[in-house]
Amino acid sequence: MLSIANKVIVKHAVTKIRDGDVLLTYGSSLAVEMILLHAHELGKQFRVVIVDSRPKLRGQQLLRRLVEKGLNCTYTHINAVSYIMHEVSRVFLGAESILSNGTVYSRVGTASVAMVAHASRVPVIVCCEAYKFHERVQLDSICSNELGDPDAISSVQGRVDVNHLDGWSDIENLQLLNLIYDAMPSDYVSMIVTDYGMVSVEILRSYTFGAKTWLKCIF
Repeated sequence: MLSIANKVIVKHAVTKIRDGDVLLTYGSSLAVEMILLHAHELGKQFRVVIVDSRPKLRGQQLLRRLVEKGLNCTYTHINAVSYIMHEVSRVFLGAESILSNGTVYSRVGTASVAMVAHASRVPVIVCCEAYKFHERVQLDSICSNELGDPDAISSVQGRVDVNHLDGWSDIENLQLLNLIYDAMPSDYVSMIVTDYGMVSVEILRSYTFGAKTWLKCIF
């Protein structure tokens, strides 16, 4: 079922890719990866910008797979997103969940990428399977989130010289916050692509009685 849903999303989303586009994505999303690969198979000429962040650096895995398939890619970290965004035509993002008020719940850093795109007037297209829609409403990333291992952000793998936070847990007035997800405001979203079709976030927000009911009403 998940494979079928992603194939339908690919069918819809690939129509938004044109020759000469520069497409930016963040981290690694299976749906976005399938879209990019299918567009490449169709012979469309475009470049992919992969934005990544520590500590997991999942974008490197996506980068390796796309390069092996012959796609033209650029890799950078999230601290350079405002610089690279001026070259971008569209942003494609995955999502862990889409809430009933249009908030996109995804990997931490996603909201920052979308905010820069919105400020640069670059369309943000979110690709999300229908089963991930949730009736919950959330306005920020603090009231509900998942905490990662704080040690993951206290050091850099392979860099023994970066040791400024060694013994941080013994310092009473210091806390390390490693959030896993963030909440992207719906204002940053230009379009949502699901296995039921493509819709604007305004339509989702107008059905305040829940995302699953919304899907039944629209489609």
